[in-house]
Amino acid sequence: MKIINAGYNHIHDSDFRIERPEGSGDNLLILLKTEGIFSVDGKDITVPENSVFVYRSGTPQYYRCVPRETFRNDWVHFQFEGDEEKEFLKLGLEYEKPVKVSDMNFLSFCVKKIATEFCSDNRNRDKSISCCMFLIFSKAGECTEKIAEESRENYYEVLSTVRNRIYSRPYEPRTAKGTAHEVRMSTSGFQHLYKKCFGVTLFQDIIRARIEYACMLLETTSLSAVEISQMSGYNHYAHFVRQFKEMTGTSPSEYRKTRI
Repeated sequence: MKIINAGYNHIHDSDFRIERPEGSGDNLLILLKTEGIFSVDGKDITVPENSVFVYRSGTPQYYRCVPRETFRNDWVHFQFEGDEEKEFLKLGLEYEKPVKVSDMNFLSFCVKKIATEFCSDNRNRDKSISCCMFLIFSKAGECTEKIAEESRENYYEVLSTVRNRIYSRPYEPRTAKGTAHEVRMSTSGFQHLYKKCFGVTLFQDIIRARIEYACMLLETTSLSAVEISQMSGYNHYAHFVRQFKEMTGTSPSEYRKTRI
């Protein structure tokens, strides 16, 4: 890894502003010790203190102080070499996506060591700098995993409510888009989290809920299989029979015989 320059604990006045339409010509690691306003994809976002932010080389860099506040940060301009960028991405980090970290003091210490080594003629200078950089990336990557896990935990209760509703009223018509809207999520995000939480897709769960409901009706009522298919949410009997066989290994009529 090639270090271009590094700065530790720089403090800027409230008029601080960086505007680099073509980027800085290299990758830029920023450790924010105060809030800052960053322009990402043309939109201003407030990045909280104790956050890590990485610009990819060639990406426009626009960031500034929060109004009437100072701006304090560490920074490293650097270039990846060989397969280092692949290793960076494997750690779960993304360019231009802030990550709030739990121990900024430790990461800041790493930048301080990088800045010190960069100005030295130590024999293992480059190796030490590379180790410090990847230690920063590694610890920040751990925080992204923790954030993702906390997000899944927060959504688990919400998704469990949806799942309970499916199993209590399996006959109701349901789409992925409509179900995602119920919990104010994107369709793709909802489907991904649902599979993560329960190990099955939304539609696999709907089918299972409907077939279990049909089995209950077959065992406890004298309704015909056609009537039961309609009551279980199916518009086409052939579709019902096919899914019933796939899940139970037998037809609805044969299933009923074994339960009498």
